[in-house]
Amino acid sequence: MIKNLVAAIVSAVVLFSAASSFAEPQKQIERRNIMSSNISQETKADEVNSFNEYKAVAEALRPYIESAKTGDGKLTRTAFYDHAHIVGSIDGTFYNMDADTFKDAVNEGGESPKVEHYIAWIDISGPAAAAKVEFINWSGFRFTDFFVLYKQDGQWKISGKVYDSHSQN
Repeated sequence: MIKNLVAAIVSAVVLFSAASSFAEPQKQIERRNIMSSNISQETKADEVNSFNEYKAVAEALRPYIESAKTGDGKLTRTAFYDHAHIVGSIDGTFYNMDADTFKDAVNEGGESPKVEHYIAWIDISGPAAAAKVEFINWSGFRFTDFFVLYKQDGQWKISGKVYDSHSQN
């Protein structure tokens, strides 16, 4: 009788342990699903915001991109902060300019109506962003431009630019 009682208690403990071990993962799965649904809701809102910010940064680059075609230095200047710095080289000659000097260089270079471009990437973190834009046929050169942008008072502007003309550098 005692032997049967001990066997029953052991069986009950084993069954209880087994049931507990199955129940615990189920609770973890339920918790994970709740967390997942909260994350996916946040992610959708974040995705919309991220997409809108991407478009806003691309729009901030537009005056610069358009000035490549028109040769309008005043237009390109509107894309830059006053403190902006531009560094790069063309045909092996190093250039280190502020935004106003760069404006004059764009004017001097003139129009390039056959220039083509594409935005290779934009990376955004809060009010800071970086972008890479490729140009071909800008005054006969291919350029790779790297931009650093900042959003202040709801407006994105270029804070700095580093470029390569892919020519004798």
